Amino acid sequence: MKVPPIAVLVTGDPVPATRDRLGGYLELIRAMAPGFAGAPWQAHDARALDVLPDLTDALAVIITGSALSLTEPQPWMRRASERLAALVRRETPTLGICFGHQLLGHALGGRVALNPRGREMGTVRYEALLPDPVLGPAGSWPVNATHLDSVVELPPGATVLGTTALEPHAAVRFGPAAWGVQFHPEIDGAVMREFIAARRPALVGEGVDVAQLEQGVRDAPDAAALIERFLHVAGQLRLRRAG
Repeated sequence: MKVPPIAVLVTGDPVPATRDRLGGYLELIRAMAPGFAGAPWQAHDARALDVLPDLTDALAVIITGSALSLTEPQPWMRRASERLAALVRRETPTLGICFGHQLLGHALGGRVALNPRGREMGTVRYEALLPDPVLGPAGSWPVNATHLDSVVELPPGATVLGTTALEPHAAVRFGPAAWGVQFHPEIDGAVMREFIAARRPALVGEGVDVAQLEQGVRDAPDAAALIERFLHVAGQLRLRRAG
């Protein structure tokens, strides 16, 4: 029997230092799911495709981060939003990461705008409000984040799963099989430092103490684990649909 693929909808690239060292977001995400190393992974670059594949037969769909903003819309973003709304309606297991989280929120009727609390960057504390099969039990743990925009108004039916000091919608369940996280579970401490280095001029311009920010960076294994949990949940949901 053919094994369904894990589809990664690519919407952006890591900073050059990370891309040169480790590859794109597909490689970063796949590295955090060693239990699925033998599964078929497929990357679909949403920026370059006039017609996105259906993807409803995928084991799961993961939407990557991006340095782009929905406040400056491009035609491909509309096409991707339409596809994501259809996937959520069909209950195809879907996970949005950072920009992917925002794209999901936008696709389902929410509003994305510049975060009124300002840029969130570095290793920050995530506070789980509710236990969840993908996000894990209630509690608190570090996550790595880098974003300017946020889903400032949630779409109908969305449930907030967790927050950070600057992000009230840090993790959201958008539907029975759809999740979004504003942080980056695929980013470890070394990659986070590369992102900070790439954003240094902007951070200095905003008055951020970059040295102090770098000192606070660390790995975030509890966040990283959610990628593999999501794929396990996706497999369970697929079996239920098949049954």
